[in-house]
Amino acid sequence: MGLEGPARAEIGVIGGSGFYSFLDDVTEVRLTTPYGEPSDALFIGELAGRRVAFLPRHGRAHHLPPHRINYRANLWALRAAGVRQVLGPCAVGGLREEHGPGTLLVPDQLVDRTRSRAQSYFDGEERSDGRRPNVVHVSFADPYCQSGREASLGAARARGWEPVDGGTMVVVEGPRFSTRAESRWHASQGWSVVGMTGHPEAVLARELGMCYSSLALVTDLDAGAETGEGVSHSDVLVVFRQNLGRLREVLFDAVAALPAEPSCPCGEALAGVDLGIDLP
Repeated sequence: MGLEGPARAEIGVIGGSGFYSFLDDVTEVRLTTPYGEPSDALFIGELAGRRVAFLPRHGRAHHLPPHRINYRANLWALRAAGVRQVLGPCAVGGLREEHGPGTLLVPDQLVDRTRSRAQSYFDGEERSDGRRPNVVHVSFADPYCQSGREASLGAARARGWEPVDGGTMVVVEGPRFSTRAESRWHASQGWSVVGMTGHPEAVLARELGMCYSSLALVTDLDAGAETGEGVSHSDVLVVFRQNLGRLREVLFDAVAALPAEPSCPCGEALAGVDLGIDLP
């Protein structure tokens, strides 16, 4: 069952533990799902005239590593709050010299190299509520919503930050960074950036009929694309903090630019399919 009143939102943002402090009249909503607990409460309020739900991907204390995030619970909770369009900002490593620190890339393709993550609602396994979804195969040829991508690109350009339009994000298990051999192999495939959280967020959103797009901030050149000692966690944090204010402005502008009535095919991904369960 969906939420009502101030606990309801139309747009979701996953990531950015402090972003919700810029909302008006924030309502903190805690939800349980058939897939367990989300990373944190939803922080719901108004931004640019839109009802927005922020969900700290790693928890507000950043205590969840990428491979321990309950992605299924996160996306389910957002949909239960009424969300149908999701923006997923994330920090990534650049796999090409031209994608150095400070680059903002809006990907149009994704490669999954994770191993242990539950990445579907329709795996035929019984849920905590005793319901068993059917096995369902969704189309995922184009993993990101074009409307969300266009809103993000336009917002970045309006702020004087020329984004990279398109590219492939490869998602690795983490929490460790890549070896040089892995990084060079990723680059040799023609992929653009490497991250740890973009999958299974995108496919789970598709399975719930929600739009999903990512804004990937390059915080470092990945191990195979640089000649120093390799990326460190502290280096990533420094670059992320340096660009956080600008990323927040672009993100908020993108929220305002998202269409009130999406015309993309994302919401029809499950049309006519017997899911075996009810979506929130």
